[in-house]
Amino acid sequence: MGKVVIFSAPSGSGKTTIVRRLLERYNQFEFSISATSRAPRGKERDGVDYYFLSPEAFAQKVQEEAFVEWEEVYAGTSYGTLKSEVERIWAKGNVILFDVDVMGGINLKRIFGEKACSIFIMPPSVEELRRRLIGRATDTMEVIEKRVAKAAFEIEKAPQFDHTVVNDDLEQAIEDTRHILNDFLAR
Repeated sequence: MGKVVIFSAPSGSGKTTIVRRLLERYNQFEFSISATSRAPRGKERDGVDYYFLSPEAFAQKVQEEAFVEWEEVYAGTSYGTLKSEVERIWAKGNVILFDVDVMGGINLKRIFGEKACSIFIMPPSVEELRRRLIGRATDTMEVIEKRVAKAAFEIEKAPQFDHTVVNDDLEQAIEDTRHILNDFLAR
């Protein structure tokens, strides 16, 4: 079993931006593409951003035990990590980099134990989180308010991660994360 790095955060915390920047700097990292039962948003592409499955196809994968872990994140919307994705990345000798919701991150850490480094990206505040979600312009205000409400619950889960990085300055958050990763990779 290889190593894994798990990034989790409330929606709008900057997690995906940090992950993308780190993927540019670390050749041994490979992004694990999650499966989801939701439709693509904006410019998202199947097989690149997510594996987009119909709710029925997702449920079939659950029945087949094709997931390492999965979670119904919002009512009717599930996300999961396919076993085939983990096997594909480790077969190449790469470190898996997960960008997952908070409960998925907790589950992955439990599953992979000491082979995993889990990092919670903390927003500077709930108001800043709301501002970022509105600025993305990918969701309705109703969806944004659901995400903001969920963020309070998710922030309470931060102590269950190995590390917490506050993203109030993107470059500093990336640098703080690089130090954590360098220590983890050196073990």
